[in-house]
Amino acid sequence: MKTIKAMSIAAVAALSLMSFGSFAQSVSVTASTLDGAEAKIAAQAAQQGAQYKITEANTNNRVHMTAELYK
Repeated sequence: MKTIKAMSIAAVAALSLMSFGSFAQSVSVTASTLDGAEAKIAAQAAQQGAQYKITEANTNNRVHMTAELYK
């Protein structure tokens, strides 16, 4: 029983360290074109040394785009 508790504590500690070590940030931009919005997101990602994945884009007179930055 003590071994199971010790293993559970070790697993929780390892998972908590992984979450602190990871990086994810959501960013939103607006522009007049899709290319312009993506360029703004790419610039923010480059500034933070991260990669990005576009999660949403909406066009109603202007473009609104959301992305996740991650390392």
